Amino acid sequence: MAKLTPTSTFNGNGGMKMPVIGLGTWQGTNDEMELAVNAALEAGYRHIDTAHVYGNEVGIGNVLRKWFDSGKLKREDIFIVTKCSPSHFRPEHIEKSLDESLKRLQLDYVDMFLAHVPYGVAYPDGKPVPIGQVGLTRLDMNTDLEANWKVMETLVDKKKCKAIGVSNFNKSQVKRILDVARIKPSNNQVELYVYLQQRELVEFCQANGIVVVAFGPIGSPGLLNAAVSRGTDSKEMNIQSPMQDPVVLEIAKRHNKTAAQVLLRFLLQYGIVVIPKSSNAERLRENINIFDFELSSDEYSRLQALEKGEAGRQFGGSGLLKFATEHPEWPHPK
Repeated sequence: MAKLTPTSTFNGNGGMKMPVIGLGTWQGTNDEMELAVNAALEAGYRHIDTAHVYGNEVGIGNVLRKWFDSGKLKREDIFIVTKCSPSHFRPEHIEKSLDESLKRLQLDYVDMFLAHVPYGVAYPDGKPVPIGQVGLTRLDMNTDLEANWKVMETLVDKKKCKAIGVSNFNKSQVKRILDVARIKPSNNQVELYVYLQQRELVEFCQANGIVVVAFGPIGSPGLLNAAVSRGTDSKEMNIQSPMQDPVVLEIAKRHNKTAAQVLLRFLLQYGIVVIPKSSNAERLRENINIFDFELSSDEYSRLQALEKGEAGRQFGGSGLLKFATEHPEWPHPK
């Protein structure tokens, strides 16, 4: 792998170039994201990941508009990702999801538009349902991945997005999209970190020109609080703590880096884009300060050996997403 820098990109289908580190924004409010995105741009981030259901696109859009209007940033200098709401994930509503996101983000186009999950939820009375809110979310059992993908392709034709991709799709679901695609997916965003390395899926995606993006790259330390706030029983959660892992801490001490920096560097050397979330300016700077060291082959192998497979999956068939496990397109083992 060539030497990585803050401006390095991984290349996907259709000539898409995705910056290797971005800012994740799940759980952030509009006010929090105005502060966080501004701090991230000041620190050098040029990749922002959001979604229709995160509820923070207005705050992100406000910051982008200020940076564009001031001349500090050109639109082509930044890579913006958003995702189709599961409540819109059917042919007649997909474009509406993107249009609503573009309006909130104050953009004419996004660089990447993703299918957020491979399953849909109900859209009662035209009002999206809060995803994961215990007792409120109802599934739409008729999700048609292939038909939905054909609609997403038209959004590239209409120049509302430069590239399209998927999120939380398993290998067989990605293959089904590839089999029918006129425009191939450029990206698959999945839960991926040192305890859940998804090697078979990563190998398949990379062999087919699909960039893999890791959400939860340092282990999702805020997941438990987020789940409990939505009514999930904490006993149902499979909470992992890789930032306290002795191997990670030993390697971090050797390089005078934080555990989070080691976990992020590991994924970059694995060929994975990372989108750590933080609203703390100091941690934002720390998370992007991972280009002045490199893991040795021995260190990398030791981190590889921490793989737990499905036992490391936190966003699985219990807890926060338990409601979706009965959907025919649920992507993970139950």
